[in-house]
Amino acid sequence: MAIKPALVKALRDKSGAGMMDCKKALVETGGDLDKAMDYLREKGIAKAQKKAGRIAAEGLCNVLTEGNKAVIYELNAETDFVAKNKEFQQLLTLVGEAILNSKATTLEESLALDVEGKSLENVIVEATAKIGEKLNLRRVHVIEKTDDMVFGPYVHMGGKIASLAVIKGGDETVAKDISMHVAAINPRYLDKDQISEDVIEKERALLRSEALNEGKPEHIVDKMVEGRLNKFLKEICLVNQPFVKDQDKTVHQYAKEAQASIVSFVRLEVGEGIEKRQEDFASEVKSQMTG
Repeated sequence: MAIKPALVKALRDKSGAGMMDCKKALVETGGDLDKAMDYLREKGIAKAQKKAGRIAAEGLCNVLTEGNKAVIYELNAETDFVAKNKEFQQLLTLVGEAILNSKATTLEESLALDVEGKSLENVIVEATAKIGEKLNLRRVHVIEKTDDMVFGPYVHMGGKIASLAVIKGGDETVAKDISMHVAAINPRYLDKDQISEDVIEKERALLRSEALNEGKPEHIVDKMVEGRLNKFLKEICLVNQPFVKDQDKTVHQYAKEAQASIVSFVRLEVGEGIEKRQEDFASEVKSQMTG
């Protein structure tokens, strides 16, 4: 029978089990949500269900390369303590190698990968049950290059930040230097050509409001705004930023001196964009001891 995606999602949210396992359980039980839940529990797949609603905002980022292919990804846990756990770090490597050695290019395709007879998503769910915290593969970027390009993988602060620069020409040292800059300075774009007109217009409007609020005369505001806008665009573009190892030259100048050009970059930082729940850890432990 055909199982609707909404039903699969409902079972996934309820059980914490993998997408493929939920679909199989629903097929086996004729689309009955309660019976499918029982099926997952009997198979030992729903062990992580109580952890499904927790917020996993810690963890590690990593980057792996092999030949002309690279994967940069983020695996989350609930606490920094678990991120330092040997089992979590082994899982981090397993996840990266599984993606790198596959044809997966997206998060969804990565989670569906077969790892020794189980989906990668289910491997992560089983690790959740074993480790005792919700684990979540959150972001995956697969990058491919040509033979005349060079990867510059870089992992900072033990995996709190991972970056990958791709350059044409130059060598691995140059590529890694640029990745280190990306990790440290966090540029938003490679160059001005990557910035949409909407972003530019929004910033122009904000700068105009600021200038008017500062009491600047109307007739000089537009000129001021364009000057500030150009400065802003240079600050957020990688090629225009002062190079972190030599502030007297831009990143573009550093690459050019090394006979290289920057093709692309990716930067991941653990937990960015996740709304972390603010909790008093001491109170939580105390409540568990007295509860």
